[in-house]
Amino acid sequence: MRFLFRSLTGLFLAALTIALLAAGGFTMKSAIDARKEAPGRMRAQQERVFAANVIALEFGARQPELTAYGEVRTLRELELRAPAAGTLLELSPNFVEGGQVVAGELLARLDPAETQAARDSAAASTAEAATQLALAERTLVIARDDLVAAERQVALRQKALERARSIGERGFGATVDIETAELAVSSAEQAVLTKRSALSSAEAGLDQARNALRRAEIALSEAERKLAETEIRADFAGQLSGIDTVAGRLVSNNEILGTLIDPATLEVSFRVPTAQFARLTDEKGQLLPLQAKVTLDLGADHIAVPATLERAGAAVEEGQAGRLLFARLEAVRGLKAGDFVTVTLSMPELENVALLPAAAVGPDGTVLRLDADERLRAERVEVVHRQGDDVLIRAAALQSGVEVVAERSPLLGEGLKLRPLRPGADGAGLVPQKPAQVTLDAGHRARLIAAVEGNTRMPAEAKARMLATLQQDQVPADLVERIESRMGG
Repeated sequence: MRFLFRSLTGLFLAALTIALLAAGGFTMKSAIDARKEAPGRMRAQQERVFAANVIALEFGARQPELTAYGEVRTLRELELRAPAAGTLLELSPNFVEGGQVVAGELLARLDPAETQAARDSAAASTAEAATQLALAERTLVIARDDLVAAERQVALRQKALERARSIGERGFGATVDIETAELAVSSAEQAVLTKRSALSSAEAGLDQARNALRRAEIALSEAERKLAETEIRADFAGQLSGIDTVAGRLVSNNEILGTLIDPATLEVSFRVPTAQFARLTDEKGQLLPLQAKVTLDLGADHIAVPATLERAGAAVEEGQAGRLLFARLEAVRGLKAGDFVTVTLSMPELENVALLPAAAVGPDGTVLRLDADERLRAERVEVVHRQGDDVLIRAAALQSGVEVVAERSPLLGEGLKLRPLRPGADGAGLVPQKPAQVTLDAGHRARLIAAVEGNTRMPAEAKARMLATLQQDQVPADLVERIESRMGG
């Protein structure tokens, strides 16, 4: 009986709870319906305000800079080649990689035995040819004398014939005497012809002797040249490169033994866009002698030397674009041929331009200016030059002091309200602040490194990056604080 009573009591309490919940739900629904039917109050719509960095325009005269990358090369370079096959008998102590030599210095000597013998043989041939020439000259003199004597004989025989004829006309001479005299004249004239032929042969012999002597002298000169070429000398003062040979080595004809470079005559070659090249020339198309700065990046340090724009390439190479330019280095401190350098070329000055970050100009060539109501207005500008992350613009509708958005984003557009962030105002600026750096002593650095190495939950890449940072002279202060907080000290 007691069990039945308790069961009925529990059922009654459950029914009562359900009834109360239903009544509460009905009351809430009625209140919501009544609120919907009653005229509500209009909520004021708030305009969204964006924040962005702004920068003030400053129009004036500016000298733009053109940055390009090029290679250092030398104006004087000579390949040292073996003039003939032979054995390297002697090498200069300076004939090594990087060796400094002076003009005319003996660098290497080939075995001169064969060339010396050829030179001596040519000298003997020359002496023999000179002897033959002297003999031909004496023979010519004798032939001329013989011809003169034969001509005298003809003259005498002719006078004898005239006397015989004169006697015969007076009736005192015989016909036989006249015929004998005529035969004598004919014989003398034949002798003259023989002597003339001998003289011609003597003259031809003299010419042959002279030609033989000339050929012998040429052969002697060639032999002396080959003998002189056994000595390889420096044509100018410079530095040796690509040396890979030893004394006693057998070299072949025209084999490269090394390269002689003049390190004092260096220039840099680099390419610029064709559109920029047009601004580097004058009205006649001649290249302007502009100044440039050549920089060799050495990581933490760099080498910068001045240069002068000197000439441009004559043609565009196949597969290349732009224009090839050459600048002469005014100094060669620390630079070598083959260095890859950065060239900063100072271009002609531009009037009425302003410098802006490249991100401030949109793809449509407009910038967002800030008006008096702090709303954005789009203004079209002309980009006249790009240098690195900046651009030089020219705009007729803008003046100095007008503020424009320094970095465009898809959220910003014309007509929007802007909360400008100006450099130096309330800690806001266009340039992010560099984190503070601290200098660690040896003990402090060692404790921090041990703490990082002992952390087993840190990823390997993060650990390596953190250890590399701790090895530097200056370490970010926030990194030190973060490690020490994990160390509990």
